[in-house]
Amino acid sequence: MASICFKKVTIEIRSLEKMNLEKIQNAKTKHLGKKIEYFKEIASTHTYAKEKALQENDSGKIILAEAQSNGIGTKGRTWYTGKNKNIAMTIILKPNCQMKQLEGLTKKIAECMKNAIYHLYQIELEIKEPNDLLLHHKKICGILTEVNTISEKINYLLISVGCNINEEKFQKETENIATSLKKEYGKEFSREDIIINFIENLEKEIDI
Repeated sequence: MASICFKKVTIEIRSLEKMNLEKIQNAKTKHLGKKIEYFKEIASTHTYAKEKALQENDSGKIILAEAQSNGIGTKGRTWYTGKNKNIAMTIILKPNCQMKQLEGLTKKIAECMKNAIYHLYQIELEIKEPNDLLLHHKKICGILTEVNTISEKINYLLISVGCNINEEKFQKETENIATSLKKEYGKEFSREDIIINFIENLEKEIDI
């Protein structure tokens, strides 16, 4: 198994806290989520994490935002994140492994989120390869991965997840093709619990 060095546990809060970050930090993981950088609003967690990944040795750190003004979706699309309602996060990893060891990574990430939702709420999501999760045939979650390499050496791996949890209003162009847990079931769901279960699954399933 590849080894990664981690610094001491830290939480950086850049705005008024809405999520219970300490609860996430106490997930049953060795590395993932022990460092959290949190924003009330940001252009994109993925773009910000990309800048940080080149500057710092923060493997295992999660960038979380309550809202994104220019979230990055698949195929260059914008991913909308309503304020204080959904999950918008990017995980920074610096694995000591070869590219071939990351084959099938996006599907594994999708399975980790699918299993988290089912474990918590017995709600079955459908994986639409390569990087979407559906609920009742509508998109509820998107996954974006990016690997930066020099030759065969991996400089960093970014895992970005956008998941509609308590969103009730959708933009006109997506209202018929996107959904959220709350829209489908009419109640609030815990974003923290979903993140915790997801990162616990991720750390078990992905050898990084």
